[in-house]
Amino acid sequence: MIDDIYNTEVLRLAAHISRIDPLRKADAEAELRSPLCGSTIAVQICVADGRITDYAQEVKACALGQAAASVMAAQVIGKDAEEITGVRTLVEAMLKSDGAPPAGDWAALAALQPAKDAKARHGAILLPFDAVLKALTEINAAPE
Repeated sequence: MIDDIYNTEVLRLAAHISRIDPLRKADAEAELRSPLCGSTIAVQICVADGRITDYAQEVKACALGQAAASVMAAQVIGKDAEEITGVRTLVEAMLKSDGAPPAGDWAALAALQPAKDAKARHGAILLPFDAVLKALTEINAAPE
């Protein structure tokens, strides 16, 4: 089971994490910790017209969490809260109810499908999505 969960593609994604340099000026920041496994992520975002225009992250997680964060960093630019929420929903369904993995820009997340049996790691996989959504919520809640 371990070999399936930490497959070659997961390890490749985890090894190629990007957008790790802090932004000079972010519109919002969010930091989250998965209580079950202890993984953490801190994200910074810049937003224009509701879409993410720049992104940075600091990730301290297992290879699964790092792989999810790697895909997030590669795909997040140009996305809005609705799309991030939709992809998060698909990933959660993939992990918890045998749903199909996301397609299109987010197809690399299919590498995480074998982690459905590693329930303790689901939080680490969802952490990048939750952090980005928290940061977007912060921007939407800010007074004009």
